[in-house]
Amino acid sequence: MSDLSAFPITKRWPARHPDRLQLYSLPTPNGVKVSIALEETGLPYEPHLIDIGKNETWTPEFLSLNPNGKIPAIVDPDGPGGKPLALFESGAILLYLAEKTGQLLPKDPARRYETVQWVFFQMAAVGPMFGQLGYFHKFAGREIEDKRPLERYRAESQRLLGVLEQRLDGREWIMGPDYTIADISLLGWVRNLIGFYGAGELVRFDTLRNVPAWLERGLARPAVQRGLDIPKRP
Repeated sequence: MSDLSAFPITKRWPARHPDRLQLYSLPTPNGVKVSIALEETGLPYEPHLIDIGKNETWTPEFLSLNPNGKIPAIVDPDGPGGKPLALFESGAILLYLAEKTGQLLPKDPARRYETVQWVFFQMAAVGPMFGQLGYFHKFAGREIEDKRPLERYRAESQRLLGVLEQRLDGREWIMGPDYTIADISLLGWVRNLIGFYGAGELVRFDTLRNVPAWLERGLARPAVQRGLDIPKRP
């Protein structure tokens, strides 16, 4: 039996199956990256819902796992050397899960790094820009009279979609025939942009051809469909 008592987060969210990887998350564009990857790899895990609406990421127990106060985060009782490992940042977790399972990441070193660069592209550009566009288009940012911030994030989000459109030209997935963590990192954000944020018309999503087809293929995957609803909201 694995002992996770050294991790304070397990006192607030107890592990019923301490031998399984523990996922602390919420079905947001960042959160679903990890749940989708876990569903794709088949790695046993136990999800715990972290309610950001109740500021649960700012509790001492969660901050003990991620001092940045963001989901998702994990504790793997069977980390490197058989010792427990705690990780935060969705991109780092995707890399860890891919390397742990030998899935979702090409074996060839050059293609591996090419995949990683697209994960970094999502982390550094797509996530921050789409998130800011959502804030200024749908949430409190709409009350700001100065529309220059909205226009900046709209233009940049549209440009980034153009980068994806070009990359996917003639390719089924970001890495061609290989479905990888690069696709997983991006699917939730593109879906959120045109769905939850309602910004499809704003970024002229209907003028694209490759990105919508890629999104449709990704959302049709059974593991993606399951992962988008994990952890289940109350």
